Amino acid sequence: MNLSLPESIATYFEISNGGDDTHLVDCFTQDARVFDEEETHQGHTAIQSWLRAARRKFEYRVTPASVDQQGSTVMVATTVTGNFPGSPVQLDQTFQLAGEQIQSLEIH
Repeated sequence: MNLSLPESIATYFEISNGGDDTHLVDCFTQDARVFDEEETHQGHTAIQSWLRAARRKFEYRVTPASVDQQGSTVMVATTVTGNFPGSPVQLDQTFQLAGEQIQSLEIH
């Protein structure tokens, strides 16, 4: 399935799947916030640390299954497959955009 995602979100998924995480600064605003597993990570350094820690802990692949955009809010249903308990899992990822960049991301 070929989904139409805003460029910053498409790049975020590429990075999540093992791409060069130095490009996170291109995806997220300086003060962006990520909420995942009951924790909040704010700013480029914290978001990069969060993503690197997840990649060290597990090998996984995130596949967007559907997208719904309403204004600056983009909701992406994903399938995450990897070497973690319960794989695969379905996760909803809600992005709030500020212009072309991600202002916030909540993963549920």
